[in-house]
Amino acid sequence: MTVRINPSILSADFVNMERDLGHITNADFVHVDVMDNNFVPNLTFGPQMVSRIKDVSRVPLDVHLMIEDNDRWATGYAELGAESVTFHVESTADPVAVAKRLREIGARAGLALKPGTPFDSVRDIAHEFDQILVMTVEPGFGGQPFMNDQLEKVRQVAQFRKDTGTSFWIQVDGGVDENTIEFAAEAGADTFVAGSAVYGRDNPALAVENLRKLAQTHHHH
Repeated sequence: MTVRINPSILSADFVNMERDLGHITNADFVHVDVMDNNFVPNLTFGPQMVSRIKDVSRVPLDVHLMIEDNDRWATGYAELGAESVTFHVESTADPVAVAKRLREIGARAGLALKPGTPFDSVRDIAHEFDQILVMTVEPGFGGQPFMNDQLEKVRQVAQFRKDTGTSFWIQVDGGVDENTIEFAAEAGADTFVAGSAVYGRDNPALAVENLRKLAQTHHHH
């Protein structure tokens, strides 16, 4: 089973972004958190910064939009060259239409669920996406503890994937570290966003390898 480790540059040094991107060239994707200080109480990168990250990153971009009005803004990130764009169902009027446009541009389309959003609310449209992101913290800030109560949602998504024969990736984001990645992998996640568990370590590349090994060992087929 392929597992993916996507370090979050929310934990990188923004002033030394190119250097810090160079520390994770063995990652599968770089996770880029776009926050608008509206959908979440934090402000990070906009299109210009994402475009520069794309220019200097040696691994593909996994853009996570924590913004309002994805119907208007999400497509622009695919146009910048992001290989994957994940947006929140809670701030999107027509998620399926957005996914279709993202795919037409050439990006993978992901759907993100906040901790309070049940999988049942998107069950009817889940097959339209390349990735389902189960947030394991309340989105907005890095460094929060992993919410174990979200593992049941991960299991539901994994069961749906199995029952329907869909092939989307199941991503978890928030509080992922050497301990919690085992629980998430056992529940069925295959794509893991890690911030401080990569950039908070002396050797980020080694941290990526360690997390990947742990995820592969514990992954529930």
